[in-house]
Amino acid sequence: MTAPLTIRKVADKADRKRFVDFAWTVYRDDPYWVPPLKDEVHGLLDPKRNPWFGHGRAELWLALRGDRVVGRISAQVDELVQQHMRPGTGQWGMFEALEPEVAAALIATAESWLREQAMVRAIGPMSISIWDEPGLLIKGFRQSPMVMMGHHRPEYEGWIEAAGYSKAKDLYTYELDIRIDMIPVIERLIRAGEANPRINVRKVDASRFDAEAAIILNLLNDAWSDNWGFVPLTEAEIAYAGKKLKPIIYEDLVRIAEYDGEPVAFMITIPDVNELIRDLDGRLFPFGWAKLLWRLRKPRTARVRVPLMGVAKKIQGSRLAGQLAFMLIEQIRRACVADFGVTHGEFGWVLEDNQGMMSIAQLPGANINHVYRIYQRDLG
Repeated sequence: MTAPLTIRKVADKADRKRFVDFAWTVYRDDPYWVPPLKDEVHGLLDPKRNPWFGHGRAELWLALRGDRVVGRISAQVDELVQQHMRPGTGQWGMFEALEPEVAAALIATAESWLREQAMVRAIGPMSISIWDEPGLLIKGFRQSPMVMMGHHRPEYEGWIEAAGYSKAKDLYTYELDIRIDMIPVIERLIRAGEANPRINVRKVDASRFDAEAAIILNLLNDAWSDNWGFVPLTEAEIAYAGKKLKPIIYEDLVRIAEYDGEPVAFMITIPDVNELIRDLDGRLFPFGWAKLLWRLRKPRTARVRVPLMGVAKKIQGSRLAGQLAFMLIEQIRRACVADFGVTHGEFGWVLEDNQGMMSIAQLPGANINHVYRIYQRDLG
């Protein structure tokens, strides 16, 4: 006889461990899932470690049949979302379930809490913010995600739509063989930029990491400020993001473009760390940490990802903006192939209606390899 379903709040450290560990139950037979580092997931959910909690609040729930965990979900309210997106918008995420009945009960629970917080609209999944792992994978299940991207069960799309949700926005990632040279028209544009004394594309200086990170992340806040779903990173979040990214930042793979000495564009490329952590099964101790540090000394990954790229708002839409973007891409592409042995890159995510970034992402040989969907529903 099937045990009755119960939903309960995560109340203590043991519950939180079960919440994080449940992903291993869901994906244990999925060859394309990459186990995340458990310490990273715990850090995301910990108000003492994650500065997102300086402007947001969240609740977590477990779904159980008897003592067996069969699902999990979070719900969160971000004060910056109220200011920069639409007042009354709450979010849910960290969603995993084994059965449609469980999915329905978890989503209903998250919605009930959001109503208690005076929210009138829900969007999700957001795990936990637009800067973490937004959206539900709806295309690309037979390819492992790159670092900092999600992987989900195909059934979730139908289960979420059955709960009354419709598409708010799709996010694309583009994959390409970076050994392919640029087409002639782009090569000419790049050469013209390289000959322009007003333009300087430089590597980041690792000895000035904090200052360089602040330049890039402040540029990011400016460049992305008109995008759907944008929520600015706070100073605390900028410092936190810099600290998290530092172990996977390599000078050859991160560049800043200056015009007349002013930083106006940037591109961050990181090795696909998922290739380096897959065999760690989420555990850094006792030996995983040493293995990862050794692998990060000179990473040799087949793939790299461009998670963040931006051009200052004041030059967006101009010929200069496109020129700088392609100069950044080409210089990093050369370094990836020559010095890191990389064969493929992934660009994104990119909003489905961000025509400027989509035109840049559609490089020779590029194709959309993953689609992530963010859903919405009125909480009437």
